[in-house]
Amino acid sequence: MAAITYPRAMPFRVSAVLATRLSFAALLAVTFVLYMWGLDRNGWANAYYAAAVQAGTKSWTAFFFGSLDASNFITVDKSPAFLWVMEVSARIFGFNYWSVLVPQALEGVATVAIVFVAVRRWFGPAAGIVAGAVVALTPVAALMFRFNNPDALLVLLLTAAMYATLRAAESGSTRWLLLAAALIGTGFLAKMLQAFVIVPVVILVYLLAGRPALAQRIKQLLIAGLTLVVASGWWVAVVELWPAASRPYIGGSQNNSLLNLVFGYNGFGRITGDEAGSVGGLGAIGSRWGITGWNRLFLSEFGGQVSWLIPAALLLLAAGLWLTWRGPRTDLARASYLMWGGGLLVTGAVFSFAQGIIHPYYAVALAPSIGALVGSGSVELWKRRRDVRARLLLAGAVAVTAAWAYVLLDRSPDWYPGLKVAILVLGLVAGAMIAAGPLPGRALATAVAATALFAVLAGPAAYTLETVATAHSGAIPSAGPSVVGTTIGFGGPGGALRARGGFGQPPAGAFVPPQGGGGNFLQASRPGSALTAMLQASSGSFRWVAATVDANSAAGYELATGDPVMAIGGFNGSDPAPTLAQFQDYVSRGQIHYFIAGGMRGSGSGSASAITTWVTQHFTASSVDGVTIYDLTSPLG
Repeated sequence: MAAITYPRAMPFRVSAVLATRLSFAALLAVTFVLYMWGLDRNGWANAYYAAAVQAGTKSWTAFFFGSLDASNFITVDKSPAFLWVMEVSARIFGFNYWSVLVPQALEGVATVAIVFVAVRRWFGPAAGIVAGAVVALTPVAALMFRFNNPDALLVLLLTAAMYATLRAAESGSTRWLLLAAALIGTGFLAKMLQAFVIVPVVILVYLLAGRPALAQRIKQLLIAGLTLVVASGWWVAVVELWPAASRPYIGGSQNNSLLNLVFGYNGFGRITGDEAGSVGGLGAIGSRWGITGWNRLFLSEFGGQVSWLIPAALLLLAAGLWLTWRGPRTDLARASYLMWGGGLLVTGAVFSFAQGIIHPYYAVALAPSIGALVGSGSVELWKRRRDVRARLLLAGAVAVTAAWAYVLLDRSPDWYPGLKVAILVLGLVAGAMIAAGPLPGRALATAVAATALFAVLAGPAAYTLETVATAHSGAIPSAGPSVVGTTIGFGGPGGALRARGGFGQPPAGAFVPPQGGGGNFLQASRPGSALTAMLQASSGSFRWVAATVDANSAAGYELATGDPVMAIGGFNGSDPAPTLAQFQDYVSRGQIHYFIAGGMRGSGSGSASAITTWVTQHFTASSVDGVTIYDLTSPLG
């Protein structure tokens, strides 16, 4: 038998492939450890959604609709796909901290993996590693991929959709385009209209770079549009057609209509600020939720969460378009820059100018685009560093990132003060050496590249490690250390942004319910043992063991007892559900055992206020663990 011979380049190719696979595996392993380490320190994280997961493990109706309680009084104020993932996990592994939070961490690892694959395909493995590392070390990503809010699943789905769009452009395949549409549609089922923000970018990229003729590209996009409608609309159609009397009230709506929630409170109201049912923030000039404008992402509320590499990403986007400007229409490198750059610019603009409810953790949606642009652009410029223009652009990206990191770190002046100086010095030195000219010798070039990477990643990495090492809970978590001048949402400096330890302990000045006390619409209640035992006694005889105003108060009692609690008024306590007459009917039929007073907002507004007044006038108050409670089975007289 003749000897088998291999091409001379084969050993190099094999080693290169092996090195790429090992690097990819190392990236995912580090990300996995980072997002899983001490995950249970966050407890239930957002107790509001944790209680809904608990309900979904007890009732398939609650599972489908996204009910807050297993007796299906009211839903959470989002579509439920992100809950479904956690509920399946909790049904398999039991309801506990890990079964709720591990799916979020795995969604984060998958997001990093997709960014690596997308960037490596057109820019090489080194670019993919840098891109994935930037995503993994973005502070707000480390926060939200360890938290049970809708954003983790949303970001994973949209990242996959952007990659699928590029694959469709590369191959001209309708199937890849339909996959992108289906992923975006499923993203809608995780966080409603925010998923549609990238739709214009998907259309533009495929129209400009898709392989087929223009008429065929338009036809494919129309089919994809139909797929998007089906993927995002099937659940909406079922809920709207379901008789309202036999399903839970749609939380966050003002008329028990899912369409009102989609287009109002969770839709255009977020842009215009006209949000019926919102309690509104107490932010600075610009909107009730903070200053709006082009620089919003760089101010104290958002800056340390995500903006570390935004200046570099924008500079590298411009550089990438410059490098690919003369390419053919179907140039995939340019399409990639347009895809990720468009995602960053469009989503960033929406966040920057939205006048309605917006929280800094929303910025996690920008992390994949930032990572992809930094990874692809920096490696491409490094390869072309013999060109003075490429050197100057790359040196500028390193220097501006180091300088901006100094500014961000200086907003927490007592937090490792030497770090900002080291980053600035090393960044400027590395930038100067890159700009000076081609570096003689591989060793020196490697050292300069490593120094530059340290300078651009050390700041967000430090914030990320602080985030991972700190317990976070509540409705509005925040990554990194405390920042001087943070005024978003409710309260003064620091507001109620951060929650540290147990069920959450915000900074000085923010409301913290006492142990055994009722919660509020930002923090869950923390019932003591006597109150918990009291609620659990005879729980099998009642549809709801208690009722209380606002959903976070109800959530804490649900998590402590494992039994349904009616959340009067929904998340903000302002939904018109139930009406006083409906509540009186529930009480007369013996379906609610107790009414629990308390919480920061007390009696809420509208029907919640009327219910509270009626209860206080007709039932005797008692105090258990410092909480005022009314037995609705024992009226006065």
